Parts: sequence; C-alpha cells; structure tokens
Amino acid sequence: MKIVFLEPLGVSVDSIERATNVLRDRGHEVIIYSDRIPELNKERASDADIVVESNMPLDKDFLDACPKLKMLSIAFTGLDHIDLEECERRNITVMNSAGYSTQAVAEETICMMIGLYRHIVENDSITRRCCGKSIVPGREISGKTVGIIGMGAIGCRTAALAQAFGCKIIAWNRTPKHIDGVRFVEKDVLFKEADIIALHLALNEETRNFVTARELSMMKKDAIIINAARGPVINANDLSEVLKSGKIAGAALDVYDNEPPLKEDNVLLSAPNTLLLPHIGFATKEAFELRLGIVIDNILKYLG
Repeated sequence: MKIVFLEPLGVSVDSIERATNVLRDRGHEVIIYSDRIPELNKERASDADIVVESNMPLDKDFLDACPKLKMLSIAFTGLDHIDLEECERRNITVMNSAGYSTQAVAEETICMMIGLYRHIVENDSITRRCCGKSIVPGREISGKTVGIIGMGAIGCRTAALAQAFGCKIIAWNRTPKHIDGVRFVEKDVLFKEADIIALHLALNEETRNFVTARELSMMKKDAIIINAARGPVINANDLSEVLKSGKIAGAALDVYDNEPPLKEDNVLLSAPNTLLLPHIGFATKEAFELRLGIVIDNILKYLG
C-alpha cells in the first residue's frame, strides 16, 4: 500500500523515516512531506491508500480526489475536522491518536490558570517598558475551587495537577465517576461555586455552545474560565460581553471557533483580561514523539 504523510507532524523527517521502517519492511511505500501545505493535500494524496495528517480539514472534495483511500491515521485527538459521515459511506477507516497530549494539555491548563492569576503578560510588559516596580499584584491558585467540565483523561490529569497545587476540585461529567478528592456536582452548581473553571469537553452537537451567557452569568465576579477543549464549546460573543462588562475576572483560551491565525474582527481580541494562545496545548516535543508512535501503531493495527 502507499502511505502518505501530508506533514512532518512536529518531528523531523528523519524521525518519521526511522519510525516507518517497520512499514517499508512489510513492503509498503511510504511518502513523507517535509512541509504542510493544505492547498496541495489533494494532489499529494491522490493515489494514496493510507493518509496521515493532524488537524487540516479533510472534506468531501478531498475524499473525491483520493479514490484509492482506505484509511486515515489522524495525528490528533479530535476528529471534528474530518467528514466522518462521508468516510463511513466510503468504508474509509478513521483512527485518531487519543492520549498523546493528555499531559501536555493538562500542564497548559495549569499554566493558563497561573498566567491569569499572576498577570504574567501584563507584568512582562511592565518590565519591558522599564516601569520599575510598578506591578500588577496577583493571586495564588492554592486553596481555590477548580471546577472541571469533562472528566476524560485530560480532565482527570488536570484535576491531579491542580490538587498538587492545593486546589479543591469539583467536576461535571455526563456520567459521574468516583475519583478520590473530586466532588461531582450539577452543571449550575459548578458555575456558581468554582473560582476557576476549566473546560475539557469533546465537541459534538450536545456540547456546542455548552457555555453561554446563562452559565457565565452564574460565575463569581472574581472567577476565571479556561478553554483548552474546543472553541465552539463556549459562545465567544457571550464570553466577550461578560469580560467587557467586568462580570467575570478573566478568561484564557487556546482554542477558537476557527483555527488561528484569528481574524482581526474576532471579538475576543478586544476583550479585556484575556490570555489568548494559538492552539499550542498539544504542542510539546514529548507529545509529538508519543503521537508518532500512536500513528504508526494505528496503521499496523489496520493492516493486521
């Protein structure tokens, strides 16, 4: 079979070459592209049996251009950028890379909590402008109540890290679990009680706009909200309005309705007390190496 890597997946081509020797040894052809050019995806994958990529959208037009395609090994956790219905109709197997970024995203969530609480960006700016001892005082996350929405692997790992900082943990999950030190509550209770809210939900029709003005209005005035899940889980317009009106203390986001770069008219760019990151939660050297292994394993499982 012809296996095409549409991008280098954050590691060196040499690393992919070494990892894919197991596929070549079985007689498969492996093509690795050293750059990421979505406009060339259809051309590059046109005669592929198996395609590897991370989060570039693959729609019906792409599938139409790849008549031999049998399997997608997606180097990403979420699959909302893939036309899954069309893949099912064409009997194309789709496998994701669940678990590769659990530690990375959980650590980033804690980082964003501390970044907002300690006003890291603002204080960096003060220092660079040579403003002396003019500082923005911060707060400590120790002793605060962290409300985690979505207790999958990333939510659970975030809870463990937050506990290590001395936080109290409450959580909402579609199916309550038993986790030591975690109190499961109703959604509205979580929004009312939490000092820090962290979103770790998968995106589907049930979770789209899971957080709107209704939920945000329940938050404490000094509370903050973190979204390291998917952008549409929270209504961006509603979030911008509550931030501008000072109804909550701040928000940190690593995900948006559309992938960065953001458009200049994005309402969040003008919202105060925000920490905006360019979707980097998954992007660590360790996570990328782990992800490559999962991608290869998924191909091997498919090939049998």
